[in-house]
Amino acid sequence: MAKADHWQVAVVGGGPGGYVAGIRSAQLGLKTVVVESQHLGGICLNWGCIPTKALLKNAEVYDHVRHGDFWGIEAKGLTLDFERVVSRSREVADQLSKGVAFLLKKYKSDVIDGYAKLTAPGTLEVSLPDGTKKTITADNIILATGARARQLPFAKCDGEKILTSREAMVLKKVPKSLLVIGAGAIGMEFAYLYHSFGAEVTVVEMQDRLLPIEDHEVSKELARIYKKKKMNLHLSASVEKLEATKKGVSAVIKTAKGSETVEAEVCLVAIGVQGNVENLGLETVGVEVERGHIKVDKKTYATNVPGIYAIGDVIGAPWLAHVASHEGIICVEQIAGHDHPPMDYGKVPGCTYCQPQVASVGLTEQAAKEQGIEIKVGKFPFRASGKSLAIGETDGFVKVIYDAKYGGLLGAHIIGSEATEMIAEFGLGLTLETTFEEVLDTIHAHPTLSEASADATGVAWDRSVAF
Repeated sequence: MAKADHWQVAVVGGGPGGYVAGIRSAQLGLKTVVVESQHLGGICLNWGCIPTKALLKNAEVYDHVRHGDFWGIEAKGLTLDFERVVSRSREVADQLSKGVAFLLKKYKSDVIDGYAKLTAPGTLEVSLPDGTKKTITADNIILATGARARQLPFAKCDGEKILTSREAMVLKKVPKSLLVIGAGAIGMEFAYLYHSFGAEVTVVEMQDRLLPIEDHEVSKELARIYKKKKMNLHLSASVEKLEATKKGVSAVIKTAKGSETVEAEVCLVAIGVQGNVENLGLETVGVEVERGHIKVDKKTYATNVPGIYAIGDVIGAPWLAHVASHEGIICVEQIAGHDHPPMDYGKVPGCTYCQPQVASVGLTEQAAKEQGIEIKVGKFPFRASGKSLAIGETDGFVKVIYDAKYGGLLGAHIIGSEATEMIAEFGLGLTLETTFEEVLDTIHAHPTLSEASADATGVAWDRSVAF
């Protein structure tokens, strides 16, 4: 084995977990290689987080212009160039992918374009684009192969009429009608996107509310807003049958009222993801897999095989890019001998980028009560915010949960125009174990949307001067 074929750290997968691990490993002085079979940046950067946000911004702008009379702006002859909308999102993704390549080169992390699988502990066989194979070895191997969309067992996605999010973001035109199965973050983002562009949208969700992992009041508010916008919502409903037809798709939906048939031009299946654990050689070396995900110690990300680690979506929930990145940093810092504290998964922010946006961190009101914690809850509506009125974004609210005995922050839940930006204040607050008094004593600039964070805290402790 040539010396050049051995590294201290080999990362399999170049997504937000893998490339961050590769950069941080190289920064720490470890000889590092990242092996990626498709595009640096992974699903998130190329087919998920980033291009979808570009598309969603287009939808937001289009929606504003369509309602120009509200702003005193008359827009005549408004047209939508959807191909340009999609191409802009692809340009953004391509630019960032090149940025990842630049960073890996800057910090002197090697990159191999190929598909890697384990053949023995510390050994990877890489299938290269030219059809040849290359064997590499490493003291430490980090598996960061991500996840892919789950599919309905009785109706596989065909990429034309029954879609995953990957196909849904590169459609040639806006469909006249869209059926969305699953009302999680991905489902609701695409529901908002195509509804804003004029499609008739129907959402089907098995649980009794939209965004089921969010606070109940947030879910209720989002449903109220989208019902008002004439989006068709079927909650506590299941899909019994789904098939492609000559005109599009046909689905049999079971609800509390009975079964009904829903037809649409296309269908997006957004029912979650499953880890990419196949064809990695896990069985060859004995790496344990549990319920379709690699089993790890979530303090070190070590698998049961010494020298083999795993991070990101391939190890299970929460399936979030920022979680994968943080896991990658913790993993390589511990490999390098640093004493990095484990991640607190109870303080991970969650964001949904439909409009209004939804963001949360920490405990929901229901979870706090289930834990037997005596709490104080404050809710401040954006309709009472001067900045919200000024920018025409009055839907939603900020809701905060505090420990009634000690005054410590337990959780925050926002639904509103810039919720995904505002949530960082509460994330930092949880990390610093902040109290309601510290939030109230922090001067929030006026007029801003973030004032609502302090105002909600004031409501919780009967100290509000704004509501």
